Amino acid sequence: MRLITTAIDYTNGSPHIGHAYEKVLADVLTRYDRFAGRDVYFLTGVDQHGQKVQQSAEKENVHPATYANRITKGFLKLWETLDVKYDGWAATTDPRHATCVQAILQKLHDDGQLYKKSHQGFYSVRQEQFLTDRDRNEQGEFGPEWGEVQEVEEENWYFKLSDHVEWLRGFVESHPDFVFPEFRRQELLNALEKSEKGGDLCISRPKSRLRWGIELPFDPEFVTYVWFDALTNYISFAGYEAADNAELPKFESLWSSETVHIIGKDILVPPHGIYWPIMLHAIGFSDEQMPKLLVHGWWNIRGEKMSKSLGNVVDPAELAETFGPDGLRYYLVRDIATGADADFSPERIITRFNSDLANDFGNLCNRTLNMVKRYRGGELTADSGYDDEICQALRSTGDSARAGYAEAMDNNLPHLALEHVWKWIVQTNQFAEQSAPWALAKDEDKAAQLDAVLYHMAEVIAEVSLLIAPVMPAAAANLQDQLRLTPEQRSIKLGDLGWGLLPSGHTTGKPKPLFPRLQLEKED
Repeated sequence: MRLITTAIDYTNGSPHIGHAYEKVLADVLTRYDRFAGRDVYFLTGVDQHGQKVQQSAEKENVHPATYANRITKGFLKLWETLDVKYDGWAATTDPRHATCVQAILQKLHDDGQLYKKSHQGFYSVRQEQFLTDRDRNEQGEFGPEWGEVQEVEEENWYFKLSDHVEWLRGFVESHPDFVFPEFRRQELLNALEKSEKGGDLCISRPKSRLRWGIELPFDPEFVTYVWFDALTNYISFAGYEAADNAELPKFESLWSSETVHIIGKDILVPPHGIYWPIMLHAIGFSDEQMPKLLVHGWWNIRGEKMSKSLGNVVDPAELAETFGPDGLRYYLVRDIATGADADFSPERIITRFNSDLANDFGNLCNRTLNMVKRYRGGELTADSGYDDEICQALRSTGDSARAGYAEAMDNNLPHLALEHVWKWIVQTNQFAEQSAPWALAKDEDKAAQLDAVLYHMAEVIAEVSLLIAPVMPAAAANLQDQLRLTPEQRSIKLGDLGWGLLPSGHTTGKPKPLFPRLQLEKED
């Protein structure tokens, strides 16, 4: 079993395109794993605690739970719109999560990993963490990325993070697959080289300042630091310390070295790259039990990070309404290389939709099914006896497309997987132009050639319907309905997929456009 998780969404704002990309990426990889015949469990959720949530709720004069639950509904609605199908849902206000967090805190306390001390320093309200001189910019100031910075003096509980830094450095160096892509692993190693000796982690907040959190089991005047709380969701909702709770998975059967956390680059260092593996190491997880980190980049706009303060945030729900959920999913997965940044462009998504989906793929599907219906009454002949070089070339490209697709998806690169598929689609359109079935249909002596051409085109779109299903599940199912694929054909695994999916005598259905070309109104 492979566990795929995403960073849980912080309920102090509405979902944006970065949230959408992360969830769609996780959903695509989950669906692909199932297509490849692997057992997989997709866990996602929301982080509902913290000072920012409490402050936002106070401004609206509502309870933090009321505020957090309202924001949560927005995330849930978007995931439903985008057809994101998760297996487990994590909400940090869930009592089962609180029980797990408190058990871990108690274990660390009993093992001497926690201590209490007074500290005076600068505190970032936005990031909910204490800052050091290392966090100042070249001008010696705390930059705008930290938001409001306050000077605070208070007593708190600390986790002996520094005791484990050398272990972590050795682990990251000796496990090149711990972080993907490789250049993100190098960023983590660079951060570890700069780690200050004695830099322990403050894991509490006094109730005098923050009440909206999980109470420390050994000191009820404090609540748990939001990152320590939130990170634990990856194991709490995977069944860790859940005993025989039938509502949660069995941890031993779910957690393994194949577990992968999909996160944004901004939370690699320090939360996921430093805090989390050290937390796991401290409570007894072995090196073989450490999860992997799949780090994606940001969606920028005109070279700048999307930000409410800049007024350039793109609403994914509006995009889904215009381009359809599958159209948006395709754009998000196709136009960004996993790990790198990408620049969102309204013109680019329109081009992708009209060129790739409406013209290349949609047109191929529609004219294939139309010609099969018009010239052969919807019935296919797989072995007409005719074969030529362009038929052979099309089948050969199919072999390459399947292999390239599988390799790319196995390496978490769905954009490359789609490139392989689209090469096959483009070649099939060229095949149609070269073969000219509309001309063959006028010559009775070329009936066998016409049968071969129509079969090749239908076979390609049938196989492509399976290959694109992880990215565009609704469009794939729609096409499979038009092709009248059987349940057995629809459920075939990638390793068994090959030329001949459609048998001789298979009858196709009535065609219907998959992606009608968009005609958007131009602004004056």
